[in-house]
Amino acid sequence: MPQIAPAQGWHCPAEITLDMLSGKWRAMIVFWLMPGPLRFNELQRRLGAITHRTLSKTLKEMEAEGLVSRRDYAEIPPRVDYALTARAQALKPVLEALERWARENGG
Repeated sequence: MPQIAPAQGWHCPAEITLDMLSGKWRAMIVFWLMPGPLRFNELQRRLGAITHRTLSKTLKEMEAEGLVSRRDYAEIPPRVDYALTARAQALKPVLEALERWARENGG
């Protein structure tokens, strides 16, 4: 887990979590991958309006940050799926709390 360091500009521990989920699609990617691995196209269908390029870029960033793992089966036709790492699975209670709050207060 990252340490809170003034050099990173964090003032509150919650900023680490918010930084992990920042961006329009990250929380939704975590949400859809929580039940288990998905192939790229299935994930894109579930997300709806996301472009191929944006999903690819976001998954690469999340993989580099240790939130998503990519499994390439090295077969023809190509098959790749994406899953949450243990680090990202630990965000489940955070997302569930956000969902609960949205249902109670969102509208």
